[in-house]
Amino acid sequence: MRKRTRARELALQILYQMDIRQGDVNEILADFWAHNEVPKDVHDFSEKLAQGVLTHQKLIDKIIRDYAENWSLNRMAVIDRNIIRMAAFELLYMDDIPPKVSINEAVDLAKKFGDEQSGSFVNGILDKIFTAEVKGAKQRGG
Repeated sequence: MRKRTRARELALQILYQMDIRQGDVNEILADFWAHNEVPKDVHDFSEKLAQGVLTHQKLIDKIIRDYAENWSLNRMAVIDRNIIRMAAFELLYMDDIPPKVSINEAVDLAKKFGDEQSGSFVNGILDKIFTAEVKGAKQRGG
């Protein structure tokens, strides 16, 4: 498994725990890393993704709500919601990652950890976010 793919899986697990436990972020992270030993670069990329989502979560959630037609965030499966958050963070804030990679990795995570509709659900929302927020901003000169 590629390092960044593994890092995304770990970041998803962190975000899932934070979503479910609603506890202290530092405590959750310390507990998570005490049980998951990985190479430093995998650890660092996982934390960058998880912390990035948490830092920008209000805006990311607003954008998801704008493009998830007929779906409120709390109606989404916890796994799907956090995969979309993580990929949206990559699309919006990590220019060094090609959007196609972020979306494909998210769809693969959804297929692996979600239910049978998760892949297409995640793909649909991320494609709308990419088209309107990323591609649209570039076309507008932003």
